[in-house]
Amino acid sequence: MSARLGQVFERCKAEGRAALVGYLTAGDPNPQQSRELLLRLATHCDILEIGMPFSDPMADGPVIEAASVRALAAGTHINDVFELSRAVRQARPDMGIVLMGYANVPYAMGFELFSERAASAGADGVLIVDIPPEEGGLCDAAFKAHALDRILLLSPTSPDERIRLACAEGSGFLYYVSLTGITGADMGDIADIRSKVAHIQAMTDIPVCVGFGIKTPEQAAQVAVFADGVVVGSHFVSQIAGNSDVHAALTALDTSAAAMQTATGGGQT
Repeated sequence: MSARLGQVFERCKAEGRAALVGYLTAGDPNPQQSRELLLRLATHCDILEIGMPFSDPMADGPVIEAASVRALAAGTHINDVFELSRAVRQARPDMGIVLMGYANVPYAMGFELFSERAASAGADGVLIVDIPPEEGGLCDAAFKAHALDRILLLSPTSPDERIRLACAEGSGFLYYVSLTGITGADMGDIADIRSKVAHIQAMTDIPVCVGFGIKTPEQAAQVAVFADGVVVGSHFVSQIAGNSDVHAALTALDTSAAAMQTATGGGQT
């Protein structure tokens, strides 16, 4: 685990709360306004996931897919993603930053160059949705060379063999997908999620964060009871989609993020 992500989870544990992990797509609705939105969200979160926009985000629902469309239409490039990460790092030196997206972008750039630039932009880890642990040979060496954690996904259908592999190959935190579906869908049964997370936690010391489908502070509070972190994505992205004026979007995002922060046990950061 990177020193910074480790410190984030240690700090949250010492405060008796779950980490709040917030997601926005870089460049949505355009790179300039995205910077304001990311910096605003960062004031409420412990870890920020910065989405790398991609034209075929297969794991994402319509809310995040539309965010990618808006970002790409505004001309957002991977260079903008790095610059946005750097801006957040300068403003929030102690928070965790994870770049999230699909393999095409770093593959086209080359994983070595991508990793070098991600690390220099202040990222602590990378979550590549469509590179499973079995295919880590594509990127693991480059990530490790630049001290980037490789965040891996687990789901309700993950057997123990896959869980053990993710625990062995992943670092930073494990991202447990609460449902068998796309981002923004309805969250799964809370009792089932709690049981599965407890099962994973018994197999590893790596923090386990839960995401996909968490849309309300009440859901976030339920998950925060047993998870090491609560991931909120589509709910935050929807604040942008529902407000064409950037000032209205900033206000809506600020309000929703503050509520999620309170629900997970945090105060103003």
